[in-house]
Amino acid sequence: KVTDDNPNRLISNIAKIDNFQKNGVPIVRLRSSLHGPAKKRGECFAQLITTEKLRQKWDATNDIVDEIYSGDLNEVKKLQADNYGEPSMFGIGYVRTKQSVVSPREQLTLCGLQNFDSGASIIWGVELEENQNHLFPEGKRMSRSTSHLFSTTIIPTGENEFDVEYVLQLDIGGFPGWLTGPIVIETVKKMFGFADGYFKSGLNGGELAAKLAAITEDDTVKTDGDKNDSFDNKDSSVLNEKQTLLMPP
Repeated sequence: KVTDDNPNRLISNIAKIDNFQKNGVPIVRLRSSLHGPAKKRGECFAQLITTEKLRQKWDATNDIVDEIYSGDLNEVKKLQADNYGEPSMFGIGYVRTKQSVVSPREQLTLCGLQNFDSGASIIWGVELEENQNHLFPEGKRMSRSTSHLFSTTIIPTGENEFDVEYVLQLDIGGFPGWLTGPIVIETVKKMFGFADGYFKSGLNGGELAAKLAAITEDDTVKTDGDKNDSFDNKDSSVLNEKQTLLMPP
């Protein structure tokens, strides 16, 4: 169901499926077209979600976001099919929210970033099952939110132009499912609002431009504790041809 469709707005399209896969909460999809440099675009967009310094500029409810376990990207590459791009990030992330309209919540997610020769990227994540709870950091456990499905697909559309599709099905533990959709949509709107200016700053000498100037093309955009390697992929990949985003209209 399309709830908003206006190509002249920053968020050009919003759609949802209620009670997707009978999980009691909607899956939402937001689309936007942005301007910004192509260099390390996937990594830079991922950092909006995975690093506290940037995340807290648009998400007032975030208390902690941290990659608590990092995977060996060479081992990840051995286990995946060649046509699914090159892994640039892979690990387990911990997120905790502040007190807001609900009490603090926490999450434990397996997340990754795949890059493709076309310049496309997919950021993805899925909640870990309860039998993996031993991976939580030490401390008192809180009510848990669950990301049943998360993906952000980035497709280049021109010089310094790209489309982004953000898909999320979030269950805020103990919170009414019918209220979850509007809250998620408003939060993601704030993210795109920040991302719009942040990526434009990569073209006009701003914050992102300074960050990109400090790295070479073969480097991974670094954050504290980042141990990721880079890859040089020549294989054909599923996103190596320009095409529509993953979820059709």
